[in-house]
Amino acid sequence: MKLTVWGAAQQVTGSMHLLETVNYNILIDCGLDYEKDTWLEENEQFPFLPSEIDVVILTHAHIDHSGNLPTLVRHGFDGQILCTPPTADLTELLLLDSVNIFLNKQRKARKSKRGFNSGPKPLYLQKHVMETVDRFVTIGFNKPFAITGNISLSFVPVGHLLGAAAAVFTVNENGSIKTVAFSGDLGRKNYPVLNDPEALPQVDYLVCESTYGGRWHKATKSVEELLTETVNEACIKSPGRLIIPAFSVGRTQALVYSLNRIFTKGLLPRVKVFVDSPMATYATDIFRKHHPLLNQEAQDFYKKQGDEFEFENLEYIQDMNASKAISNYYEPCIIISSAGMLEGGRIQDHLYYNISNYYCTILFIGYCAKGTLGNRLLRGDPIVNIRHRELSVYATIKQTDLFSGHGDHNDLMNFVKHQQPSSLKKVFLVHGEISSMESFRQSLHEEGYSAEIAVKGETYLLD
Repeated sequence: MKLTVWGAAQQVTGSMHLLETVNYNILIDCGLDYEKDTWLEENEQFPFLPSEIDVVILTHAHIDHSGNLPTLVRHGFDGQILCTPPTADLTELLLLDSVNIFLNKQRKARKSKRGFNSGPKPLYLQKHVMETVDRFVTIGFNKPFAITGNISLSFVPVGHLLGAAAAVFTVNENGSIKTVAFSGDLGRKNYPVLNDPEALPQVDYLVCESTYGGRWHKATKSVEELLTETVNEACIKSPGRLIIPAFSVGRTQALVYSLNRIFTKGLLPRVKVFVDSPMATYATDIFRKHHPLLNQEAQDFYKKQGDEFEFENLEYIQDMNASKAISNYYEPCIIISSAGMLEGGRIQDHLYYNISNYYCTILFIGYCAKGTLGNRLLRGDPIVNIRHRELSVYATIKQTDLFSGHGDHNDLMNFVKHQQPSSLKKVFLVHGEISSMESFRQSLHEEGYSAEIAVKGETYLLD
C-alpha cells in the first residue's frame, strides 16, 4: 500500500491524498489550493489521471477539501464519492457558491479589461457541480462500508463542521490486515451545536491535520460570556450596532444558536438580529434537516424551547433590497453577514456605511489572511478602502477565536494520544504551516510517536 500527499503539504489549503492498494486507487479529499496567485491554473491540472481514481472519500464540505471535485469529474473521474449525508448537502451548496465566485471574477475582469474573452476562465460550471453531486454516496457515522472485498471504510465524527469525519480504512493486502486513518479537520470540545470529536480505533498509520500545531485557544471566557459582554457593550450600554463577519456555513449557525440561548436565559434584553446571507439561510435549513446529528445540548434546547435557529427579533435576509434597508434601521442591532475576511459579499456594504460610525463594533470570529480587508482592520489601519473609497476607521474592532472550528495544539495531541505509540507506526502531518507542523511533530516525538511532515508528491510505503 502506498500513500502520496498531493495537497495541503506544508500548507493549509488544497487537501488531496492518494492511497494506492493492489489494483485500487483511493483519493481522500479534492480541495482547492489557494496558496498561489495562479491558483486557478494550478487547480486545473492533476498530478495523476483522474480516470484512474476508483473512488473519492470526502471528509467534510469545506472548499479546501471539496472544492476541486467538479474539476476531477470534468477531467474523467467517473467513480463514487463517499461522504456523510450532511457533507453531501453542504458540499452541493458550497460548490454552487464557488461557481458564482468564479463567474463574478470573470465578469469583473471583463468589465475592467473591456474584452469579452478576458478574465479567468471558471474551473467549472453548475452542470459540472450537478454531475459531481450525482456521484455522492452517503454513509452514516461509525457504520463500516465495504468499498471492495478487501477494503472497508468507517467515518468517525470529528466535530469541526456538521458531517465532518475522519476516514478509517481497513485493508486486506495479500492476507495482511492494515489500518490507515485520515483525520480530515479536527474540531474542538464544547463547540456550539456540534458534537465533540470522537477517538479513533487503533490504526497502523495516521494522516493528521496540524492547523493549530503550536497554538492554543484563549479560553478565559465561554462563548456565551464573551457574546453577552460584547452585545451588552455594543448595543445595550450604548445604542449602537454590532457587526459580526461570519462564514455562512458553520460559524453563522453557532452564532445564532448562542444568541438564542443568551436571550432565552434573559441574560440580555432582546436585540434585533439580522442574518444577511442567503447561503447562511440555506445552510441553516441543512442543519435543521440533520438535526439528530447536533450535540446533546442543542437537542435538549430544542425539546424545551423549539428551533435553535429561530427566535423573536431574528430576521433572515434574502433579497438585496432588504439587505440595503438595514442601513436605515436606527435601533440597536446585530448584523451577521458573510464573508468572514470581508473580501466581497454583503458584509462590505454594511462596513461601507458603518466603518466610520463611533457607535459601531465589528467582532471578528475567524482567521483573516494577510492582504484582506479584515486583516487590515485587525492590524489597526486608520483608513481602509471599501467600494473604491478611502474611509476612516472609527468603529471599535474586536476579535475572538472562541468560534474557531479547529482544535488547538492540545486537542491535536489528545486526538493522537488515543493511539498506542508502540502500535502506531507513523503519523504523517499535513494541512498546516511549516512552523505549526514542526511544533506538533516535536510534541509527538516527546510522547514517543514517530511523526513525519509530509512532502508534496513524495510516495510513502505503508508496510
